[in-house]
Amino acid sequence: MPNKTPSHPHDICDRCLDYALRAVSLFDHLQSQSNRAGWVIGNQYLRSATSIGANLEEAQAGETRSDFAHKCAISLKEARESLFWLRLLHRSQIVPAQQLDPLIQETREIVAILTTIVVRTKKPLIPRLPIFLFSILHFLFLC
Repeated sequence: MPNKTPSHPHDICDRCLDYALRAVSLFDHLQSQSNRAGWVIGNQYLRSATSIGANLEEAQAGETRSDFAHKCAISLKEARESLFWLRLLHRSQIVPAQQLDPLIQETREIVAILTTIVVRTKKPLIPRLPIFLFSILHFLFLC
């Protein structure tokens, strides 16, 4: 079994749960500050960051492959939105860069993982033959 570390669990659902917990911590930090813009941005970030894992959990119960891909795509959109809010916190200097950089990196990694899941899930299980190859086979065997 692969070695799991607290910062990078093997299972993407566990990793997104850990990420959501980090989002809660950042939100709590922002709420303790006097910067009201930080409160608003923190609220937006918390919503999108916690939605990533929630949608992945829903995807696990997808009724079809298409349903699974759709829920994963929603998680991907939420991850991208989370990255936006973190970048805004960074550029506005509401939170020090050294505090945000690891979270931004983790968000980028989650985006990359979810992108791979969505792309691979949307690919057909059986590769389709190019149309010209199909035409040649049809002509050879059926004519």
